[in-house]
Amino acid sequence: MPTLPLAGVRVLDMTVVWAGTYCATLLADLGAEVIRVESTRHPAPLTRGAMAHPTEELVRDSPPMFGGMPGRVPGRRPWNRFPVFNAHGRNKLSMTVNLPQPGGRDIFDRLVQVSDVFVENNVTETMDKLGISYESLRELRGDIVMLRMPAYGSTGPYKNFRSLGIHMEGTVGHSLLRGYADMDPSANTQVYVADAAAGAQGAFAVLAGLHHRRRTGQGQLIELAQAENVAPFLGQFFMDYSMNGRNGSTIGNRHPYAIQGCYPCKGEDQWVNITIFDDGDWAAFRAAIGSPPWTEDPRFDTQHGRYQAHDELDACISEWTREHGHYEVMHALQKAGVAAGAVVDQADAFSDSHLKERGAFEEAYQEDVGTYLYPGAPFKLSRTPPGIRRGPVRLGEDNEYVYKQLLSISDKRYAELEREGHIGMDYE
Repeated sequence: MPTLPLAGVRVLDMTVVWAGTYCATLLADLGAEVIRVESTRHPAPLTRGAMAHPTEELVRDSPPMFGGMPGRVPGRRPWNRFPVFNAHGRNKLSMTVNLPQPGGRDIFDRLVQVSDVFVENNVTETMDKLGISYESLRELRGDIVMLRMPAYGSTGPYKNFRSLGIHMEGTVGHSLLRGYADMDPSANTQVYVADAAAGAQGAFAVLAGLHHRRRTGQGQLIELAQAENVAPFLGQFFMDYSMNGRNGSTIGNRHPYAIQGCYPCKGEDQWVNITIFDDGDWAAFRAAIGSPPWTEDPRFDTQHGRYQAHDELDACISEWTREHGHYEVMHALQKAGVAAGAVVDQADAFSDSHLKERGAFEEAYQEDVGTYLYPGAPFKLSRTPPGIRRGPVRLGEDNEYVYKQLLSISDKRYAELEREGHIGMDYE
């Protein structure tokens, strides 16, 4: 197997929930030895589960984000079966140490001394309480690269606000743009763009820090405020306001001037997206669906007329799409040169011929879960292809390696640390 780009780089991962864990996953995909620093006494919120010991009833009745464990049962070690974590738990190692406990900080400090990167995305005051700062890490390892990913940065009045992706997106105005025009902002979806965006940008920032260190021998502190990171994704709306004084609002599936919508198809909860951009698209669309009588409506003769009668046109298009499968509609319209795409659910994605050929999903095994398909690395490298080398890491799975090999701790001391509660594979 070829040597991966970040082989030889050791990353300490003290991340939580999604954004930080995804960042560390991308670094692990590229070959870094990513070691999760975890605690058996203080489970990170919403990271390996909503709680350490959920009941069977809670898992069964929870949405997939929390209850999507195999068989919808918690198992003996539910924290190793949590779907949000396991989706980003590949190619990593895990060790446990209880930092507030006597001896915990010494263990952590020794680990910093043999590491290259430290990544965290906790609220600012959490790191302050633990006494972990760039200055303290630099005293232990002068060229360390530290990435901080607090929701709103480590300065300013919001610095200690606890936030998930949807809160950060609300802060920068995204939530008000994502919804239906005839519904108020309380009707929204759990799509957390800010988390995924921060994970990808965080990994990029670490690569930049490592490149700088290789050229200069100097480490540095990198701060990525997740809310600020997602704001450029909404650039056109900010520019429209700054230049024209117009505030963006919800437009549902509509386009500013094309005919566009999400239409129901044959079957249960099957949908297709269609965009008819101009007169050429309209002619192609009419021909593809057999030019039914309603397409002769004079209101539909021009682009302006079609847009003015968008609601009526949507109803007519829906009559046709309801008679066909979502992939059937997609292929028929694409063949005619009309933009169309089936709305794909997870079952569709797993069976999609294109994604299969691309190897988008890879099998991975984990002792407490079994073997399943997981989304793989989002990039392809021709000379150093990444892949899932190891399934989702279990809590404390690599304690012996970290303590005995990296830190040269004796068997006797290791046993003492187990008795003291630093080392373990179970939450207390």
